[in-house]
Amino acid sequence: MMVSDSCTRGLGLHTTSTQLGLSLSRQDRKKNTKVWNVNRQLSSRFHKILQEFIQPQGWKDINFVAVAKGPGSFTGTRIGMTAARTIAQQLEIPLFSISTLAAFAWFHKNDKLFKDFIAIQMKASRGQIYGAVYEKKSKGNGLITVIDDTVMELDKWKKVLEDMNLFCEPLIVTSEIGVTACSILELAEFDWEQGKRPHFSESKPFYGYSSITK
Repeated sequence: MMVSDSCTRGLGLHTTSTQLGLSLSRQDRKKNTKVWNVNRQLSSRFHKILQEFIQPQGWKDINFVAVAKGPGSFTGTRIGMTAARTIAQQLEIPLFSISTLAAFAWFHKNDKLFKDFIAIQMKASRGQIYGAVYEKKSKGNGLITVIDDTVMELDKWKKVLEDMNLFCEPLIVTSEIGVTACSILELAEFDWEQGKRPHFSESKPFYGYSSITK
């Protein structure tokens, strides 16, 4: 059952890379998205930036929170997830945790190189990669996970893509992906409209050691 609320306002947090990305949905469904190059200063700057970003709205105006759950920086992911869980718990609102790779895929959903399937690749440690494959829903309201976020050797990943007849090069996730906070929020909005209301305790980070600066 579709659940719609024209006054719904969601907050998206993306802290898994060298950037901090925040996105706030408005009543006209447009999004205010901003990015800060915080690098190693995330922990010291995060709360001040967030407080200033949501103004002039108050916390009572937020209906749900969406957060990037990883993969990415261990420290950044932990900070974002802890903040998102705290906000959702204190405000008693739903918390949606969205894959960093899924958000990157959705951000590039209109890339002409991709028709149905979108393969995403991100460098991990010890020569491995994070890989995932998504399919765009027919109605354009989100993604279907074909291959969930997985750590694997590069050769195995290439074999996976060959077996799926995906001969185009996968999208490579970079270290500057704060702008995809808008995708984190939009993917959460689709779930919200479907009536999903996940409790904050359900959100778990996808940790792993990556090449992105911690």
